[in-house]
Amino acid sequence: MRIKSIFLCLVLVLICSYCEESNVQEVIQPVERAAIPIQFNSDFIKIEGDLKGFEASWTSEVIENGLELIDLRLTSPAAATPPRFSVKWNFPSIDITAFWNSSISVDKVNYYRNWVTSRATSQAPVSAFLNARDINRFTFACSDALNKVLVQSYLREEDAKFYCTLVFFDEKTPPLKEYTVQIRIDTRNIPFYKALNDVSEWWAAQKNYEPAPVPDHAKRPMYSTWYSFHQNLNADDVVNECAIAKKLGFDAVIVDDGWQTLDSQRGYAFTGDWEPVRISDMKIFVERIHKLGMKFLLWYSLPFVGENSKNYQQFRGKYLTYWKGQGTYVLDPRYPEVREFIINTYEKAMNEWDLDGFKLDFIARFAANEQTVLTAAGGRDYASVNEAVDKLMTDVMTRLRAVKPDILIEFRQPYIGPLMRKYGNMFRAADCPNMAVINRARTTDIRLLCGNTAVHSDMFMWHKDDSVENAALQILNVLFSVPQLSVRLDSMPDEHLEMIKFWINYWRENRDVLLDGEFIPMNPSAVYPMILARTKNKTIAALYNDVLISLDAKECDNLDIVNAKSSEYVVLDLSCDLGKVNTDIYDCSGNLVKKRTRTLKKGVYKFMVPASGLLTIAKK
Repeated sequence: MRIKSIFLCLVLVLICSYCEESNVQEVIQPVERAAIPIQFNSDFIKIEGDLKGFEASWTSEVIENGLELIDLRLTSPAAATPPRFSVKWNFPSIDITAFWNSSISVDKVNYYRNWVTSRATSQAPVSAFLNARDINRFTFACSDALNKVLVQSYLREEDAKFYCTLVFFDEKTPPLKEYTVQIRIDTRNIPFYKALNDVSEWWAAQKNYEPAPVPDHAKRPMYSTWYSFHQNLNADDVVNECAIAKKLGFDAVIVDDGWQTLDSQRGYAFTGDWEPVRISDMKIFVERIHKLGMKFLLWYSLPFVGENSKNYQQFRGKYLTYWKGQGTYVLDPRYPEVREFIINTYEKAMNEWDLDGFKLDFIARFAANEQTVLTAAGGRDYASVNEAVDKLMTDVMTRLRAVKPDILIEFRQPYIGPLMRKYGNMFRAADCPNMAVINRARTTDIRLLCGNTAVHSDMFMWHKDDSVENAALQILNVLFSVPQLSVRLDSMPDEHLEMIKFWINYWRENRDVLLDGEFIPMNPSAVYPMILARTKNKTIAALYNDVLISLDAKECDNLDIVNAKSSEYVVLDLSCDLGKVNTDIYDCSGNLVKKRTRTLKKGVYKFMVPASGLLTIAKK
């Protein structure tokens, strides 16, 4: 079965609107046009920059038609500080309408300038160009996800070509004699999401890039305290919220920032001692959550030691930088005692309080700057900050898993690169409170690169006086990720609680399709107006705009269409006969609106489905 999306034109709406469920047999089918291939080979690339005594060379290998690997090697007779240099090439803008990168921006069409900075703790060194049919035109990626790499492209007006650049050693790096890196160029005529998935698998197969195992609980709905409580945490209130959340289908709680300080200004001046000053007895608190049948995850900021913390004096001289606006220092992980302090903090908390996981924040603050002395001296056993971070985070996961193999570790966007999959097993969308469309875009972007690592939504929330249909959109927009909820359930209207229960139960029943099925996000340039997931036995399509679902499969035994929008209809184009089917229509709270057995033949059908509702089609 192949499913594709095109925007629903006004004419089609007018034709189909004369009755509640109509069928128009004759439809003009779009003509498939073969894409003009973009020619590329390693002869197109050039190296720019003063190599300062280093020599550069490269070889290339064509893996298959349209897929090439370029091996670049930089060497010096003696160890020296590697120079900043660029690898450049260009190609014509032919049949390209959008681009994709790991940035959290929803803009996928303004390709005039497309820049991303990648390193171990932030973003990913990949960029893709695609056409209006979501077909890959040119995807390039870099094998080095540890060191800082600038991934850049821009459209030159004079010749309508894209000029692409990878910049290496943009930040100071310890001396070396040799540096090797691969550049992957993909111009195959395949869906853009397949090209990105292949890049993800390429990274995962590299030495020291193997992703961490993903426990089952990493793929279960969770309640978060951040938007519902912020730093004003109270154990009794959180337990009460979790008791409600458990009945609605949530299996874990993430207790966020606030447990470790009485300061409620959202700064980090008092961070770094990691004592539960706001919680009278953390162990009892965790036990109470466990008795509800829920897992317990606790928030920590990885690199921070605040200026007002007791531990500040202990690490004087072992900080990378000071964050003035937040009143906190950033630890230098190149000191073994710093790494041991961080790891021991988590081990001690896990063992003493019986924690099930951690939300680790602000990892990207581990970064060198112009004042950083890049030597393994003065008590430092690493010269490179990036290598020290990799050692720290690899050891964190190894030592925690040695005690609890199913430990849960969450990072939020933009900490979602290929090496981050080694450090954690849950990636969450960057903060976007009450922004359903942004949440959809960010969770989808993460999924395109993260393989089997669990993708979590940002904690969805809404105003309790909003309509239940609008509230449901916060959930439906993140249907293809693990739901995280952060509203005060004890003050939510009953109809909202019924809606949450219906959709979370639907998500749980279809988790194998939504998370583990083939993932097909449509049209990133329009912020993914339709997303599908499918297995051998079932397809789920979520519509976020008035788009047409087109099926050309010979059979489709089970199809669910989620009407994740305010208009009350969906339009289905069948290019083959389905035969006799049951069609059930539900509102946003799971109430059955209409049930019918009918025969669906080739043609276009319009179904009236409530806003934020569900249409199920099952073959008899």
